[in-house]
Amino acid sequence: MNVYTDIESPIGTLLLVGERTPDGSVRLASVSMDGQRSAPKIGDGWVADAEAFAEVTRQLQEYFAGTRIEFDLAATITGTDFQRRVWDALDTIPHGTTTTYGALAAQLGLPRDRVQALGAAIGANPLLIVRPCHRVVGADGSMRGYAGGVERKQWLLASEGAIAPLLV
Repeated sequence: MNVYTDIESPIGTLLLVGERTPDGSVRLASVSMDGQRSAPKIGDGWVADAEAFAEVTRQLQEYFAGTRIEFDLAATITGTDFQRRVWDALDTIPHGTTTTYGALAAQLGLPRDRVQALGAAIGANPLLIVRPCHRVVGADGSMRGYAGGVERKQWLLASEGAIAPLLV
């Protein structure tokens, strides 16, 4: 059974989706943003349960407050073998840093013709923020696509100190 809740954040409303396990606990399946392409849609039979996400909410609030640099959450394992390999590599990118698509491909031993597939796997990451796909940038430092929007990617990187804060 899917459960969900919405939480407010400095970058807008986040939708948290989880799957209830036989023991009654909830494993995080998705963190998505308002207006995100391919974000999950609340389905029939889904149950709103903010309490089930108390730990996720606490850790996200700490991240946004600048007091958390890593997440320690039970999550549902999804995706193809290739996607999971890419997502595991994302988890190794330290807070406050960035890497490039090319460097990530090299780390994974992928040939140049697989960089597009790498980008697609990054774009399919269901755990925005928690699994730091926002830390991957273009070779020239440019903000390449982000499912939650490039402005949010820039905000996240600036809040981590990986890029200069944006002037408004």
